[in-house]
Amino acid sequence: MKVLAGTSRGIWSLNGGEPRSVLESRGVRDLVVVDGRAYAGTGAGLYRSDDGGETWTSAGLADREVWQIRSAGADVLYAATQPAGLFRSDDAGTTWTEVASFAALPEAVRWCVPIEPPAPGRARAIVIDAEDRNRMWVGVEVGGIARTDDGGETWTVDLPGDNPDLHMLWAHPDRPGVLFASTGYGRFDGVAEMVEPNAGVFRSDDYGQTWTYAWKGVTPRYSRPMCIDHRAPHALTVASAPNAFSHYRDEGGAGAMLFRSDDDGASWRSLGDDDHSPSAANLHGLMPDPEEPGGVLVGTDTGEVWRVGDDAHWRQVGTGMPAVLALAAL
Repeated sequence: MKVLAGTSRGIWSLNGGEPRSVLESRGVRDLVVVDGRAYAGTGAGLYRSDDGGETWTSAGLADREVWQIRSAGADVLYAATQPAGLFRSDDAGTTWTEVASFAALPEAVRWCVPIEPPAPGRARAIVIDAEDRNRMWVGVEVGGIARTDDGGETWTVDLPGDNPDLHMLWAHPDRPGVLFASTGYGRFDGVAEMVEPNAGVFRSDDYGQTWTYAWKGVTPRYSRPMCIDHRAPHALTVASAPNAFSHYRDEGGAGAMLFRSDDDGASWRSLGDDDHSPSAANLHGLMPDPEEPGGVLVGTDTGEVWRVGDDAHWRQVGTGMPAVLALAAL
């Protein structure tokens, strides 16, 4: 198995040996493989590889930070960006057109990342409905979830649990209408109190119209990386930390945890071993392990990649890189 690691300073290739740098770039937030072609969302736009991640070429949106890329089939791609925008390509990423209705939403004037000074809000998560490609959800940090049922002609903005700090969105592979959202403490006017249920995982059973809190009793509550396995029992895995800035250099480390649910968020168990309960390194890149149902690949802010099994056994597969923010397997 060949693994691509998107880091804070570019892309590295892991193929059983020492990691190799294959692209220098600002923060790589997303890596996806569509029909054998790899795409990377970076702080300097979108990149594409046609040879298994060995070489990369710019594929547009160079004036944006690209946070996520998703396929809608038949060469149609969507890209979510910072400043908060949504772009569509009908030719597998050769050319891009902004979905103007998304940026024109009245709610968009409030979208921001509430640091000092405030930064532009970022569209960082996309879900395209598997049964109806005109139905889509876009998560905005900090802004909420924009939902469309007509291919972007009109939108509705929802706040799960009144929380606008959206991080990741995933749809259940076998249950139409079931969605999961990971959230943090960011609010339009600052940062919420670090208490339940102000951050964590929410679930919707009705295509995002209403949301319930699925993170009850789980700490730490600040949830960000999340993935769901397309193989039964469709393990939902989430990494969390005390806050947005938790880091391995903090006194005592980042205090991060990795949790898994096999019942759509009704209950959770730790995937941490003795060295990762909690983890001194923060956990960023996260994806299902393609070779082990229920397992995941995890990237850390210490530049490591781990395979974590269903039995919570951690095996290191790469080290010596910048902070690993995204992962893909080929």
